[in-house]
Order: sequence, then C-alpha cells, then structure tokens
Amino acid sequence: MANFSKSNVPQFSVEVYQNEFLPEGGREVNAIVTVTSTGGGTNGRTPATGTATSAPSIPGQRTDAAVVIMVDCSGSMDYPPTKMRNARDATAAAIDTLRDGTAFAVVAGTHVAAEVYPGGGRLATADPSTRGQAKEALRRLSAGGGTAIGTWLRLADRLLGSAEVTIRHGILLTDGRNEHESPEDLRAALDACAGRFTCDARGVGTDWEVKEVTGIASALLGTADIVADPSGLAADFTRMMENAMGKEIADVALRLWTPVGVEIKFVKQVAPTVEELTGRRTEASPRAGDYPTGSWGDESRDYHVSVQVPQAAIGQEMLAARVSLILPDPAGGTPQTLSQGLVRAVWTDDMAASTSINPQVAHYTGQAELAHVIQQGLDARKSGDFDGATAKLGRAVQLAAASGNEDTAKLLAKVVDVVDAATGTVRLKARVAEADEMTLETRSTKTVRVKK
Repeated sequence: MANFSKSNVPQFSVEVYQNEFLPEGGREVNAIVTVTSTGGGTNGRTPATGTATSAPSIPGQRTDAAVVIMVDCSGSMDYPPTKMRNARDATAAAIDTLRDGTAFAVVAGTHVAAEVYPGGGRLATADPSTRGQAKEALRRLSAGGGTAIGTWLRLADRLLGSAEVTIRHGILLTDGRNEHESPEDLRAALDACAGRFTCDARGVGTDWEVKEVTGIASALLGTADIVADPSGLAADFTRMMENAMGKEIADVALRLWTPVGVEIKFVKQVAPTVEELTGRRTEASPRAGDYPTGSWGDESRDYHVSVQVPQAAIGQEMLAARVSLILPDPAGGTPQTLSQGLVRAVWTDDMAASTSINPQVAHYTGQAELAHVIQQGLDARKSGDFDGATAKLGRAVQLAAASGNEDTAKLLAKVVDVVDAATGTVRLKARVAEADEMTLETRSTKTVRVKK
C-alpha cells in the first residue's frame, strides 16, 4: 500500500486484495483494488446539518467548485401541479446548501435550455445575498414545452467551463422521457460533456425512462436515483448538494500499467456501485492506460481489475499489473502519482493455494452478477418472458441473500414473492407498482461492501 498527501488535497491510499497463486497453465489474475480518500470532505459545512456556513466570501476570490442545477420545466411537470412546486422547493434547498464562495447557476430545461439565475451566460458566487436572489428567481419557473436533455447539458457545460475551479458538478432533474431530441443527440451531448463535469441525475415520478437517467449519470460519473414521490425532492437535493460540497479533488484517474504479454480483460468499479470502465480507457503510454474516476471527497471505492498473463512454469512469479491513482497537471506537465498498488502472479503446485478464491474477488463477482441478472430479469418481464424473468430474478434473490445486500433484497421482494431465498426460488408477483419496478431497476447497480 502506498499513499500521497499534500496540503489542501485529500490523502489517497490503495490496497490490493487478491489470490496471487496460479496453477500450472493458469493465466487469469483478478484483484480488488480499494481506493480510500481521507482528509477532505469538510469544505465549510457544519457537521450536524451540512448547510453552508456564514463565513464571508471575498470579492474576486477564486472558488474551488461550481455547480449548475438543471430543472425540468416541461409541460408534464404540471401534472400534478405540486410537482413543479416541489421542484422549486428542492432547488431552493440545494441553493441553501451551497457553501459561500461556490460558483453556481440554475437552468430551466424544456425543448430548449434557459438560464434562470444569474443569467447572461455567467455564474453567481454563493453568499447570503446571491442565495436569496436565486431563490427569488425560482418563482419564475413554470411548466410548459418539451424535453431535450442534451441542450440542458450543453448549457451547463458552457456555464461550468467559464469558471476557473477544481470541481465542476451538475444536478439534473427530469420527470419525463427525452422526446424532443434524438438518442444520438443526447449521446453526442454526453460525449461532449464527459470528463468536463460530473453530474447527478434524478427521475421524479414514474413517467421517465430509467436507462436514460442512469445513462446520463454513468457517462458523467455521477449518481442516479428515483424520487417516486415529489415531496421527497428537497431532502434528496440537499443530500446531493452536501455530497457535491464534500468533493475536494477532481479528474483523478486509475492508471493501469501492464508488462509485455499481459492483456487487460476488464476494469470496473464495483463499490459503491457497479460501473464498467473498460471502454473508457485513454492511453497514457505504450503499456499504461487511464480510467476516469471523477471527483473525490472523504470516501472509499472498490475496483475489480482482471488481466490475463502469459503461461509460466511452477515457481515463477511476475508483476501482473501496477495500479496507480493519477492527478493530471492542468498545465500539461508530469501528472502526480497519488497512490499505488501492485497485482502479482505466482505459479505454484500447491492446489489449496491456487484454487482458493479471494473473498473480496468472490464477493464483488457476485455483486456484479446481481446487477446484471436484475436488469436481465426486468427486461424479460417487460417482454413477456415470464419464465426467463423468474429464473433471473430468482438468481438475484439468491445472490442478494448470500452477500447480505439487504436493500436490494427488499426491493426484489416488491417484484417477486420469495419462496426460498437460499435456493432462489421465487414467483413473479401478478401486480407490481410501477414505482417499485423502476426503483429496483434504478438501484440495481448499488452494492454492499465485503463483510469484514
């Protein structure tokens, strides 16, 4: 384990969990890499409430964070009328949670994107006065028009890009499907924004498309969730903003170096959610590639690295991969190595050693499968393949029970009747509330940590 510390920067550590022993002819090496960041995450918030402190901001001060809140104002936000009011209240709560000195803006999203506050293509600096002005401006939010989320994201990108800050973050709320632009337009907007800012996405009610909202959060390295009852928006927005205010460092990359002859099978985040990173690699050197991890505060995440090594004789050993946390130099110079860990391969004729599965690897392999079979099961249910849905969701129940993922188990129990969790014996419920099915799908990638 190695770590890095510097004033005003969290301290990072890397721990590698693996069974490095391979049998003769063995080639697959798996490791769970736990990355922990400590020393950040306060950022002027009070421990008890998480609300912004009253420390005065300095005119012209260079802030370290910028946030743009994108609020769906399409016509459907008026059904019921309380939904728009709840969205205004939630945005006001988020504004109250901004710490002094944070750059921010509010965007109204329909088939076009409009600046609500402060306007003029700029960001405001949070202080008691601007927070009050922003909340007053929210009174102008009204429902009408269509939905073109790509335009919201592009405006947020322009606003955030105007700020010289470390952390750039978006919060996006929608209640409907993205019907006024093509999927290709949304994908192009996400591709353009990826790596420029992170974004949390929320769906309110039950008329939105889960894969659209989760796809936005995935592409922009944020979180996704459902707020089925609009009255829960204020509490959710407050939590999101508290989390955004807790970030201290952005653009951290997981760099994987492998020696000649070693092939990378996959790299994925496995906690706190499952997120495939393999296809997001950018080449850093002939033998090294970087995988984005986004912004960090006080937190810990787990990554599953799987590589294929060349065959070797009994008694030989090799470095299979070197995992580093990298912080790019904004000026284009040499990046900083924040932390580092090693993945090894050792060939042995000890069958007990070579056939043992590392507990962390086994656990997260199961968690990744759990997320996958939930999606497969729900897709099968929607298509009318009830036998396939029963089999997949039964396997999900079995995996959730075995791993201690109680939250997912409770969500599954709203979609299936559990006969025997240990064997995965279930029956599909005849009637399932749409909110329950959407909640299970939206939260299917959330995982639990390994039991210590």
